[in-house]
Parts: sequence; structure tokens; C-alpha cells
Amino acid sequence: MKIEKLMEVLPDNYTVVDREWILRAYEFAKEAHIDQKRASGEPYITHCVAVAAILAEMRVPPVVVVAALLHDTVEDTPVTLADIRREFGDEAATLVDGVTKLTNLPRVSRGDQHAEEALEEVAVVDGRLPDNDYAVQTDRSRRKDLRNETLRKTFLAMGDDIRVVLIKLADRLHNMRTLGHMPEYKRKRIAQETLDIFAPLANRLGIWRIKWELEDLAFRYTEPDRYKEIAENLAERRKDREIEVQKITERLKSIMEQSEIQAEVTGRPKHIFSIYRKMLDKGKPFEMVRDLRGVRLIVPDIPSCYAALGVIHTRWRPIPHEFDDYIASPKDNFYQSLHTAVLYDDGKPLEVQIRTAEMNQNAEYGIAAHWRYKEKGKRDDVYEQRINWLRRLMEWRQDVEDAQEFVDGMKTDVFEDRVYIFTPRGDIFDLPAGSTPIDFAYQVHTEIGHRCRGAKVNGKLVGLDYVLKTGDQVEILTSKQGGPSRDWLNANLGLVKTQRARSKIRTWFKRQDREQNLSQGKMIFDKELRRLGMADVDLDKLARTFDYKSVEELYVGLGCGDISFGRIVNTLSEVGKIKDPLLDLHPLPEAKPNGKAVSVLGLKGLLTTFARCCNPAPGDEIIGYITRGRGATIHRQDCPNILSLRDRERVVKVSWGEPQQTYPASIEIRAYDRQGLMGDIYNVFNNEGLNLLDIDLKVTHNMAVIHLIVEIGDIGQLSRVLTRIENLPNVMEAHRLKPG
Repeated sequence: MKIEKLMEVLPDNYTVVDREWILRAYEFAKEAHIDQKRASGEPYITHCVAVAAILAEMRVPPVVVVAALLHDTVEDTPVTLADIRREFGDEAATLVDGVTKLTNLPRVSRGDQHAEEALEEVAVVDGRLPDNDYAVQTDRSRRKDLRNETLRKTFLAMGDDIRVVLIKLADRLHNMRTLGHMPEYKRKRIAQETLDIFAPLANRLGIWRIKWELEDLAFRYTEPDRYKEIAENLAERRKDREIEVQKITERLKSIMEQSEIQAEVTGRPKHIFSIYRKMLDKGKPFEMVRDLRGVRLIVPDIPSCYAALGVIHTRWRPIPHEFDDYIASPKDNFYQSLHTAVLYDDGKPLEVQIRTAEMNQNAEYGIAAHWRYKEKGKRDDVYEQRINWLRRLMEWRQDVEDAQEFVDGMKTDVFEDRVYIFTPRGDIFDLPAGSTPIDFAYQVHTEIGHRCRGAKVNGKLVGLDYVLKTGDQVEILTSKQGGPSRDWLNANLGLVKTQRARSKIRTWFKRQDREQNLSQGKMIFDKELRRLGMADVDLDKLARTFDYKSVEELYVGLGCGDISFGRIVNTLSEVGKIKDPLLDLHPLPEAKPNGKAVSVLGLKGLLTTFARCCNPAPGDEIIGYITRGRGATIHRQDCPNILSLRDRERVVKVSWGEPQQTYPASIEIRAYDRQGLMGDIYNVFNNEGLNLLDIDLKVTHNMAVIHLIVEIGDIGQLSRVLTRIENLPNVMEAHRLKPG
């Protein structure tokens, strides 16, 4: 993009001085990036101008546009923050610093700031990084740490100044628009990170315009086949749909005029990723996604929203369970609108959104809408409310030092949908979806969390791993003294979901005596290694991997919860630092795809069941038939029922998925015998999708000893299964038997 285009899109309220300031920043950045090119071959400055233009369209303050033009100078050129501060002031320098990537990690030796690119150029084979090279694997792990540390730095800056994240989002959006020029192995990684981090971040800030574009662009590279399939289906019917929507909007305008409601009616474009999500959520193929036709009504005020809704519901029949009132109950990112779906004259569904102009600005620009309304002087209260709400969501951020854990915490505590929980007194608390009674206890008060021993939900006793739902009334049962259990930090047990609760639990353990944490950590470590049947672990090397000076420090970190044994297991199996019998075993022969491995074209995760009429087996030519409420039924292609089928629209292409490599692991379980014991053990394996190969059960004097051989994918999965089995009632221990 050229500077002239940027100057054209600058908001009208920018002064002549503002515009000169922006031109000066452009000349400075152009000089700094003079010899640099992008992967597309264009001069690097075009990226800086494009990022600034995205932000200018959001009508941000001039200093944000200046920082956008300068955002890569400190990272990629000899320019320093001191230079920026001297030339453009403290505010611009602070914003540039917030979005500048880290080029070095504490206690991690790296080369120059382009080492990542250099290594990737050397290590790439056929467009991929080799998985079996230990040096490359280690370096890849460090690069991942570096990316996570950079994200952590940005999110920490976000708590102080939301404008940092707006620049980061605009930067990512332009990078995604030009991602096609990058090598394939980078494209997929960057696109997945966009879906995991940046699109949810735009959603949390309410910036719909950036969210949907990031999702569609990322989906294009993470699932190219499904993206292409949906895009082609949309393109095939686009002309007909546009004519259809044009007629519908004209009809709605006429009806609103007759009802004396002033309304601007427009067709609503449906985005490819949202269609895909709808297909997954409803378990339906493309043809059956009902809201491909959508219209939006913009009306003057809130009473007009409900008046327009009444007119539409009087004229056409509403579809049950398709009405949402986000005006009376806004979404947790402050989004407001009325959503409904009706059966239109042609008998097909029509989705309608009704909102005011101000609600529409908020939906498009989210937190950035503050600046669009600032000159009118009436949005500051709402802006402060949003900022304070975001800070509350992230109040744990200073307590977490590990970058991966910080990013995971953002995913759970900030990006997840929220549930609204009541106390017995009627107070309301909002928590991330998937939260448990322990999370709720820590949300109410730290001491209540520490002394939590049980919970009642809607008057009934529940387990501490109960997943809370919106509207639940929760009463926490506490002891007079005592503290949290170390089991609460065990991710395999699913007792704690939020980073806030984990941080408070760790803080409690850190206050305990060092010797106590050391002995507890050593006990946890030895017990887990024994249980997994691991041997020959290089403890000194392991401690250095996690940046601990000694094995003792590693034990202390494990004891106070700074590091989880799950992370240790993942590191051991990922980088291959141990010699473990499980990793040396050959995969089981004839690994067959099971029901879960059947993939339906364009529908990932759709429920599939095998038809009893033809009983398809792996290797057969198969086809799917969409059934109401039961996903896809899988038939052989030569099945008489399929050949005689008239309703061909419900037939979908399916294929056998890739067989998963599994390894046989011998497990011994010791438990006091009771009714339902084996059923509970089977359920654990079932929930993990594991296959039992052999079982031997002996009961002597009420003591059950069970030997099992089970197909396991990796050590992490084995650790998870053993932990869950050991936490079943009456089970004393569950461990892996060593070979021989």
C-alpha cells in the first residue's frame, strides 16, 4: 500500500499537525527499512503502511497510526527505542515496545534475531522440518518458547494499554492477507496460532470485523480442502442468493415503512469459517445449514428493535430455539443485537439481526468503537467498564512466569466463553466455560478456595470435578483450617480449570517450607516414574531443560506447583531425552481405523455410526447418509439400501481415516473389590478412546488384582489414564508393569 492511500483513509478529525506527524513517521520507517523486502518481493514499508491503514479505518488516535508505521523498526533495523522516544515521544515509543518481538530469552542462548529464519532454511527438507533430528527438535522448542514469551509480553502490555493489542491484531491481519507468499510449513503454524490466539482475542475485544477475516484467512490454510469445498458451494449459488436476498431486503423495507419503523435493511454476508463451525455444531452438511441467507436491520433506538422484531414475528413464523436477545443480556464481550430466524414465504429459513447504529459500530469495531464516538463525549464510561473487565479477567497475569502456561491461561481465562454462577445469596460471578466448584471458590475469595472441601450445586452434593453451567447456584463447603490439595494442580484430574485458581494454589504452596516442597516434589516425581515404569532418566539434563540449576530445585518447583509432572512427561516423550521401553516398542501390527477414524468430507468431528444392514469394515468402499439427530450412518457403497435410496441430497462422501499408531502397555491395578469397579475402569478407557487387548482379574480376600494390556498412543496418555484410574473409589494403586 502507498502512503497516499493511507492519507486518504485518515479520519476527518485528524489535524494538519497530526497528518504531518504521520508523514514524518512514514519517512523515518521508510529510511529504516530501505533495504528490506517482504516474502512477496515488495518493499517492507508497504506492510507498515497497510497496518497503519487498517487502524486508521478504525479511527484510532494519531499516535496509534504513528506507532503502526514504526512497529517493526526496533525489531528489524538498527533503530532503538531511544531513537523512537527522541523523535516521536514517550507514548509512541511505549506502543512500539509493546508490539516488538523478543529476540532473546532469559537463560537461553540464541544467535542473531534472524536465527529462526536461518535455521529453518538449513533444516527444511521437502518443505518440512525433520522430526527425528534432536538438535532441530530442541531448537524448535526454543523458538516456540520465544513466540510464547513474545505473546506474554504483548498481553502484559495489553493490561496497561489496549492500543498495543490493536496494533498487534492489525499486524497479524495484514500478515494473514499476505500469508500465501510464505513457505507451507510456516503457513500452517501461523494460521493455527491465528485461530488459537488472535481471532479469539479480536472476539474478546468485540472487534467482529477483524475476527471474521482472521478466521476465514486462517481456515484457508489449516483446512484447505474443507475451505475450498465450502467456498465453491457458496460461489455456485452466490448469484441466485444475491438476487434472493435483494428481493427479501426490498420486501422488509416495504413492511417496515408500512409499520412506520425507520430501518436500514442490508444483506448479511456469511463467512466461510462460521459456516464450517455451524456444520460442526449442528452435525449437518452444507445444504442443511439454515442461516446462509441473512439480513440485518439497523433501526434508530432500542424500542424500534423490539417493534421491528414484533412485525417480523407477526408476518412469518419464528423457528423454535433460534431467538436470542443480546440487548437485554449482552454477550460477555459487550455485543448487543436481536437474533431470530423465521420461515420465509418460500418455506426456507431466514436469519434476521436487529440492532441500532451504535450497536452495529460496537459489533464491528468492539473496544475500538470508543474512539469513533469520543468526539461526542458519551462513550468513556462504557470504555472504562470494558477495560476494567479485561483487567479483572487477567488479574492473575503477574503471577505466572512460564510463557506456555501464560498463553494457556489466556486461552482458558480470557478467550473461552463465560458461564454465570449464583451464590446462595443471589450474587452473580462469571467464570470461563468448563469451570469447576474449586474455580468458583477461588473467584469468591482466596481463603474460601484454600479451605474448599466440597460443593452443593442447586442444593445437591457434587464432586469437585463437576463442570458448572450458567444458572447453577453453588454453595462451597469449607473446613475451619487447612489448605489446598496438590491433586488440584494435577491436570489429569480436571479439578481446576482457571489460571486464576492455579496461581492462588501455587502461591499457597510456595509459602510452605522449602524442605517440605522438596520432599513432596521428590515423592511425586519418584511415584510417577515408578507408576509409568520409566528408567534411565537423566535428571541433571532434565533440570537444565526447565532452567533449574539442580535436580533439587526441580523437585522444589514440582512440590510447590511451579511445574507440573504432565509437562515433564510431555518433554521427555517429545524430545526423546529418555530411553523408555514404551518408545522402543514397535507399533501394534494391523492398526485398524475405528469408527472415530471415519472422516466425512467437509465435516470434521461429525458423529458416525456403522449401518447394521451391511456392516462395513476397514478397506470397504463406503458412503455416508445424514440422519436426523444421529450424524452420518456409514454404509458400504454396494449396500442395497443405499442403491435404492431416492433422497440423494443426504448422501455424503466419507473415507476411512488414518490408522493411529498405538503401543501395547501392561498395567496392574490393585483395589478393594466392590460392585461396579470394572465398569468404572472400562469407562476411563472408553473416555480416552483406548482399546483393551487382554485382561486378567483375580480376587483374593476381597482384594482385586487386575492385569490389563491396553493400546496406548504415548506416555502422556498413559500417565493420564493411570491417574484417573487411581482416583477411582477403592483403587489403591495403578501402575505400568516393566517388561519381563
